[in-house]
Amino acid sequence: MKKMVLVVVFALLGMNVNAQEQLNKNKKVEVEVNGNCDMCKKRIEKAAYSVKGVKSATWHVDHQDLHLIIDETKCTVLDVEKAIAKVGHDTKDIKATAEQYEKIHGCCKYRTDEAH
Repeated sequence: MKKMVLVVVFALLGMNVNAQEQLNKNKKVEVEVNGNCDMCKKRIEKAAYSVKGVKSATWHVDHQDLHLIIDETKCTVLDVEKAIAKVGHDTKDIKATAEQYEKIHGCCKYRTDEAH
């Protein structure tokens, strides 16, 4: 009887662990992204959509955040953040290089000091 209970317990634990590892094909995520205007919006959203697995990308200038729906089997949030940094915009976790930042239009400059 003890063996039967142990088998059932381990089976249930195994299913629980397996369920936690499943990747979501429609994961909703919000990412902080710095920018100023509609040109920034277009650039940020275009960069996000360039990542395979991004299903939806909408950047809001008033909140400085990007609302994403991604397929985790194809990409990660970090992949999207790296793509955005490459076009000159900082995210919470990935910062654009000075060279990348300098390529964006003057009205899109959001850094107040050059210490970044």
